[in-house]
Amino acid sequence: MRLLLVRHGQTPTNVDYLLDTAVPGPGLTELGARQAAALPQALADEDVETLYASTLVRTQLTAAPLAAARGLDVLVRDGIREISAGDLEMVPGDSERGELYMRTVFAWAAGDLALRMPGGESGAEFLARYDAVVAEAAASGAGTVAMVSHGAAIRAWAAARAVNVDVPYAAAHRLANTGTVVLDGSPADGWKALSWAGATVVPAGEGGPAGQPLAGAGG
Repeated sequence: MRLLLVRHGQTPTNVDYLLDTAVPGPGLTELGARQAAALPQALADEDVETLYASTLVRTQLTAAPLAAARGLDVLVRDGIREISAGDLEMVPGDSERGELYMRTVFAWAAGDLALRMPGGESGAEFLARYDAVVAEAAASGAGTVAMVSHGAAIRAWAAARAVNVDVPYAAAHRLANTGTVVLDGSPADGWKALSWAGATVVPAGEGGPAGQPLAGAGG
């Protein structure tokens, strides 16, 4: 299966750089709406057969133009929502407490699945819910599936599950609004990332940058 993980369009709290992860969350800014409207053209070469969005409003609004252009229903699933910030909800992402969010996320991707977000979920719980939606999509038999999800969730899942994406790579490569990670594989055979925001994936240690700050507020 070809799996497209698409970050949602810009939200007001993205502009303010806040950890905004609660359901249903905000809608899109004017720019975010334009980003969503551009998605069908951006994915024109992708034969998307099935389209998912999370339970947060911003992903459903982002998916809507693509759904309309392709004549698809949007399958809404809680499993691909953003990683809950717990006690860090609405904290500035570039503050000391906000940076704890991404440090926790990448600790999960490195294998510390018992670690719990302060007041929130554990790495094992996050991966289980995200994996379940990916498994559902794979079981459908669709050749290409798009999931409109969230920045931290996409980076954490890709770093944990793709054989060629490690934590330094995911940490150094933020995903802009409507940025897309393209993977190929299956739950049984594993996943390989083909591209990240339009660029071929080069893992840290093989020419890709590493050691940069764990940037990127949740959302």
